[in-house]
Amino acid sequence: MKRTVKRSAAWFLASLTILMTGPLLMAVSGGLHGAESWQTASRESADIAPKPEAFDDAVIQVYGARAWSWRGYFAVHTWIATKKKGATQYRVHEVTGWRHYVVSSRPSIPDRRWYGAEPTLYADIRGKAAAKLIPEIYQAVQRYPYPTEYEAWPGPNSNTFTAWVIRDVPGLEVALPNHAIGKDYLGDRLIAAVPGGSGYQFSLGGYFGLLAGVREGLEVNILGLSLGINPMALGIKLPGLGELALRNPNTMAEAAD
Repeated sequence: MKRTVKRSAAWFLASLTILMTGPLLMAVSGGLHGAESWQTASRESADIAPKPEAFDDAVIQVYGARAWSWRGYFAVHTWIATKKKGATQYRVHEVTGWRHYVVSSRPSIPDRRWYGAEPTLYADIRGKAAAKLIPEIYQAVQRYPYPTEYEAWPGPNSNTFTAWVIRDVPGLEVALPNHAIGKDYLGDRLIAAVPGGSGYQFSLGGYFGLLAGVREGLEVNILGLSLGINPMALGIKLPGLGELALRNPNTMAEAAD
């Protein structure tokens, strides 16, 4: 009996160490946010998105950036930016937790830094494909089932919103990174299609789950922290650190403007 308890304790401590190594490394690096406070943190463009005045065609881009403060040790905040053909500005669709109605869909800078954190472009769809999907994205944003609910962990949160919209728009198919905590929150459902389009995931309220998809690879979710492998991207997924990969499995524009 004592040996069983010791082995169980050893496995628990080993698992906890693996799960927390990435967030601890992010914490000791001390390089997440350069500003002293969120009021002074940069919200300027990172100059990733094509300028509307120079690019007339439709654009859809999916971004993520490290969450503010200690949350950034664990997770990213994600959002979707769209520009219709001929439009002079982008609309940014995201969820923020400091208001009663948490969904925001408004004209804004698509590649804005998230309170000092540099954004990462996950997917970039342009032209006719983007023009076809943008109206459906608008409708999906309106259908989001948790417009007045927000829980940083395990969800619903900003990443729950992004994943939900992607799933709800056939053909969008964007794999989100494993450290987008909340993307695996499925509400009352246990099984759903993965955001990447080809595959499925099982989730118990976002606390525990399994995911297998062509774009996402394989992920194991333990208390919201995910790890796994991605053969298509030639990468591994680590809690806090995200996906360390050689390829991007998502659709990207052939040339940036």
